Amino acid sequence: MKRLENKVAIITGAATGIGKAAAERFAEEGAAVLCADIKLEELNETVNSIAEKNGRAKAYEVDVSNENSVKNFADKVKEEYGTVSILFNNAGTDQEGGKLHEYPVELFDRLISVDLRGTFLMSKYIIPLMLENGGSIINNASMSGSAADLDRSGYNAAKGAIINLTKAMAIDYGRSGIRVNSVSPGTIETPLVSHLAGSKEEEQGEKFREAQKWVTPMGRIGNPSEIASVALFLASADSSFVTGEDIRADGGVMAYTWPGKMLFEEGWKEETE
Repeated sequence: MKRLENKVAIITGAATGIGKAAAERFAEEGAAVLCADIKLEELNETVNSIAEKNGRAKAYEVDVSNENSVKNFADKVKEEYGTVSILFNNAGTDQEGGKLHEYPVELFDRLISVDLRGTFLMSKYIIPLMLENGGSIINNASMSGSAADLDRSGYNAAKGAIINLTKAMAIDYGRSGIRVNSVSPGTIETPLVSHLAGSKEEEQGEKFREAQKWVTPMGRIGNPSEIASVALFLASADSSFVTGEDIRADGGVMAYTWPGKMLFEEGWKEETE
């Protein structure tokens, strides 16, 4: 039997990257996948790719930062499906903003609105559809929620809050049969990373990827399918006694305190070639 057979799963940010990979993986495991995003054209491509493999998926245009949009989506889901077993709060955005005293307030508000508020709103309106039968909620955080990045305090604040919100939700709903965990990816090869750091074909993007190979103990950046596998574990009965946890999938970046010999040991860099 497939791990998500007869389950209804919601995935936000399902148009591209980690969300798309998770939607395809969940569908392969038997779930009916409700794919939510603001990028409707790309979202339809995700749904069509699942249908071509005989999977079940449906596209919904949803702005997770907008309460009315989320509430209307939840009402549709209740009417069409009745209950939900899995919610993967994956939708998010990121952007550098400079030092705190120079940081644009509108950028801070946007990051908090999409990343943190979006996780809160989707959970608030979908949890009632889980209360009768229980379920699993996975929140997409980041290694940047456990440590800080230069010039990205808004993103750090949002993702750090998601990790602690996850713990609060786990306590609130543990005895209702709803498990809540977060996954904290490292640098993953997604369209967002290409937008922020440059694509593989651009010089800036190539330099960024080479730097990531140097700083990551596993010697490479991650793939969306690898985060989808963690999300699948948390969504399935394989993690039946796991709640309130944050699982980092960062290739080992957070395992060291400072680069040390990595700064001058040529052999370290050569091993990533």
